Amino acid sequence: RRSSAKKQAGAQREQAAQAAARAIPVIVAPVQRRDVPIYLDGLGNVSAFYTVTVRSQVDGRLDQVLFREGQQVKKGDLLARIDPRPFQNQLAQAQGALARDKAQLEAAKVNLDRYRQLAAKKLIPQQQADDQAAMVGQLEGAVQVDAAAIASAKLNLDYASIRSPIDGVTGMRVVDPGNLVHASDANGLVVITQLDPIALLFSLPQDELPDVMRELQAAALTVEAWSRDGSQKLATGQLALVDNQINAATATLRLKAVFPNPQKLLWPNQFVKARLLLTTRKDALVVAATVPQRGPDGLFAYVVQQDQTVQPRNIEIDRTEGDVTIVAKGLTEGEQVVVDGQNQLRAGAKVMARQAGQPARIQREGEGPRADTPRTQRGPRQ
Repeated sequence: RRSSAKKQAGAQREQAAQAAARAIPVIVAPVQRRDVPIYLDGLGNVSAFYTVTVRSQVDGRLDQVLFREGQQVKKGDLLARIDPRPFQNQLAQAQGALARDKAQLEAAKVNLDRYRQLAAKKLIPQQQADDQAAMVGQLEGAVQVDAAAIASAKLNLDYASIRSPIDGVTGMRVVDPGNLVHASDANGLVVITQLDPIALLFSLPQDELPDVMRELQAAALTVEAWSRDGSQKLATGQLALVDNQINAATATLRLKAVFPNPQKLLWPNQFVKARLLLTTRKDALVVAATVPQRGPDGLFAYVVQQDQTVQPRNIEIDRTEGDVTIVAKGLTEGEQVVVDGQNQLRAGAKVMARQAGQPARIQREGEGPRADTPRTQRGPRQ
């Protein structure tokens, strides 16, 4: 009897060992509810908020360049000086002409009063008084012309000091001191770009327009700028503009977002990925993005049963956002689903479940393949 009992116990242990050996190791995770941000992804190029080519507004010799290439400048900062002497001379001439014409005007007014009195007494012809009145009018006009000439000369003298029209960063200097510059020069002296704030132009499929406009009417929409490889978030800003027409050739819609850029992580003409936060799906039923599998009848997921077997279950999904998938139908909160290792499973297969994030158990001789061993994906075995 003892020998029989020992044999029976040994057989049970052997059966248990064989069952354990047949159990397929998988990684599982529970079906959960959580808030899921819904993003629309697009590609775009960074654009300076303002770009200004600084040109001279007068002709002359460039005396001084007072900025460094790549320097941060403020609106009104002095950038360069043109030789002011020609404009100083023009101002002096205009001021002298004004003084002369004012003196002539005063004398003409005195003579006009005298001629009018004499004409009233019939001592001189009325025509002489009328001619003097015309002379006064001419001199009054000359005084106005002189005042305008003074204002123009002052303006030209002010233009001899070239100042920054915006806050921004200077580019490469185009003209060196000592050269003659002209108001007609197309290239100017330097290009200044405003980098903070900065703009991003990106495109989305035209089918997204209704959702974007609906959410935009409710609240301002957040836009994230990411590096080209998607590894680094560069800035967070807001959607500023939806273009007023769709590109018929590409069936895309152009949008513009504006970002604060104090650290200068965004640069004009930089290629980046744009992520428009459309909305947040509250209390959504989610699983890991690796859970849904595609079979002959559509999408399914392996659900772990209480006896540590798995059963495939048809599911419907809403959308995938990053590493999670929103489930529309087929699963309930709290159920355990297989996250990794599905390609060795079939309906009713015994599994050795490990929660995602837990360390794997050391594999012993005779055990099945580890869950993280790469395998070709297949549908459920029948």
